[in-house]
Amino acid sequence: MEKAVDALMTDDILTNFLRIYSLNIENYKKLGDFENYVYEVHKDGKAHILRITHSSHRMLEELLSEADWMSYLKSKNLKVPEVFSSQNGNLVERLTAGDGSVFYASLFSKAEGKPISVRAPEFNNELFQAWGRTVGKMHAATKSYVPSDGIVPRMQWDEEELLTVEKYIPAEDQLVIKHTEDLLNLLQNLPKHINNYGLIHTDLHSGNFFYDGKEIQVFDFDDCCYHWFASDIAIPLYYSLLYKFKEGDPSEMEIFGKQFLDSFLDGYRLENEIPDDLGRQLPLFLRLRDITLYSVLHKKIAPKDRSSQLLFMMETIKKRIERNDPIYLS
Repeated sequence: MEKAVDALMTDDILTNFLRIYSLNIENYKKLGDFENYVYEVHKDGKAHILRITHSSHRMLEELLSEADWMSYLKSKNLKVPEVFSSQNGNLVERLTAGDGSVFYASLFSKAEGKPISVRAPEFNNELFQAWGRTVGKMHAATKSYVPSDGIVPRMQWDEEELLTVEKYIPAEDQLVIKHTEDLLNLLQNLPKHINNYGLIHTDLHSGNFFYDGKEIQVFDFDDCCYHWFASDIAIPLYYSLLYKFKEGDPSEMEIFGKQFLDSFLDGYRLENEIPDDLGRQLPLFLRLRDITLYSVLHKKIAPKDRSSQLLFMMETIKKRIERNDPIYLS
């Protein structure tokens, strides 16, 4: 989290949100604070997830739109968290920070199952197929999604602020800036229709679901937007390679990438038709994720706070962007 936002996020803000949602104010655990403050909290002895978002990251209408889509997916029998109302009857609550900006809070059910590390034995073809099946089911369902009355639609893919890379990366990264512009122009010309484009999760890596041995339960819909379905296939592949092969061995990545995709798409086909032109689009969206990740790491983590491992990863990503290479060549 940016230091300016951290300075505004006081204990009083957290305690007041806990009270507004009738949560135990003594029993909570912080789970993360990269783009949102995420806590495991308790109500009536049951674990829930409280997410607190600063207005520099999301506005009220975006959070309500996210909740609307999640509720729709749940109505279509997708395993996604339930969104709970506060004691005031609101799905999203707000509190004013010391500088006049706003923090928003949302309360979710906690996903069932357990997290799966890329090093775990469960990170295998069976999981990849279940993962693909869930993404396919989400895509099939989203084709008929219409925002509820009064809900502002989520943003389009190209409204993502991180794609304005010159705001966050060093000025000397001119080749990164140029190749970002070139890729965005290329993507703008891709065809869009109901079978390849719609509201999707956009960030469904292994850190954003739990697994019960048969099915996955997806969470963290914070980045959902209108995008090509192919991007939702590229992201699981991208992060599986990134997390599993930190040294980036090309031959091992190629072997694993094919294994992953074959199993993932086997699952996807059970619920939805494979998006047309996936073979051409997949490398483009792998490159786009390199750009987005490079941008957000510059935005969120100050140079003095970057570990040697993170610096190595950022340099590797930068080189791929400069070469116009995806992390995986199918």
